[in-house]
Amino acid sequence: MKKNFRKIAKVTLVLVYLVIVAGAVVRMTGSGMGCPDWPKCFGYYIPPTEISQLEWQSERSFKKGQVIIVNETLKVAKEDFITGASYDESHWNTYTKHDYAKFNPTHTWVEYINRLFGALAGFATLILAFASLGYRKKNKWIPILAWLTVFGMGFQAWLGATVVYSVLAPVRITLHMVMALIIVAFILMIIRLTKDKKKSFKNDKLFTNFLIFALLLTLVQIVLGTQVRQFIDEQSTVFGEAAKNQWLSNPEIDFYLHRSLSILVFLVNLFVFFRNKKYVLGYTKVNWVMAFITLEIITGIAMYYFHFPFGSQALHLVFASLLFGVQFYLLLEAYQNKNIKKFSSKI
Repeated sequence: MKKNFRKIAKVTLVLVYLVIVAGAVVRMTGSGMGCPDWPKCFGYYIPPTEISQLEWQSERSFKKGQVIIVNETLKVAKEDFITGASYDESHWNTYTKHDYAKFNPTHTWVEYINRLFGALAGFATLILAFASLGYRKKNKWIPILAWLTVFGMGFQAWLGATVVYSVLAPVRITLHMVMALIIVAFILMIIRLTKDKKKSFKNDKLFTNFLIFALLLTLVQIVLGTQVRQFIDEQSTVFGEAAKNQWLSNPEIDFYLHRSLSILVFLVNLFVFFRNKKYVLGYTKVNWVMAFITLEIITGIAMYYFHFPFGSQALHLVFASLLFGVQFYLLLEAYQNKNIKKFSSKI
């Protein structure tokens, strides 16, 4: 049972990361409002592919909740009906969550695929939660963490809806990203707690403290990065795709903080890397940390000096989220000889 459960947990983790990847693509392509309503997309379970599907037409059948665009305003069908010879306002409600009423088929389907990944990941967390009930007598923290993951996914879905309703408010986008990382942390804890043979590591207080500091720095960098990303979105609207060299011509303070902290992130993790190597502590995943930091630096340099080559923004965010995951798991390994053993003995 334990082996199958760990497989479910790992598959769930992969699906959550796929949601993060899809979300990064949504941001990169500017598709955040591709579906202006939630949880459906223009009132459809399968979204439209062309503008004619969102235009009023005579003698056409509409289902309750389906959306059309009239005079740059979203209109929602009040009930099932067939249109007559002319537009009748009495059959429609004006969508009031926001006043965004544009249709771009590419943006719509990019956002829709993101939502599909989210639904798939949510379904996987639910399976994980029910499967975790087999551990309720052996280790009650496994089902607790599994159900916290389910509630976290539910809260994440609600946050996703508020992001749409707010027309991509920066603070809500940041909360959406942070919540995704919390969900990743929950699943990693489950994977760690259900590991049969835990590798022995040497205890080193300074190493562990720097690991904590490095993890906090990564979180701060991710938060700052979402703010920088919002600024870039605004600049891209002002200057357009043809003038990418102007997007960072006059950056805000968040950009300078983000760039300066990257140096500290590199140095702190470099210390962790050499500390592990010097004292043979046994943490092989430190190598992954340095690999992801190197990739972060490369994509960061590419964005700044080569004017945002295609995919660089999405990769930068994905590498940051993977870095967080590896660092968090390293921290779990660092505490296994002390806190985790003491913790487990009380269960």
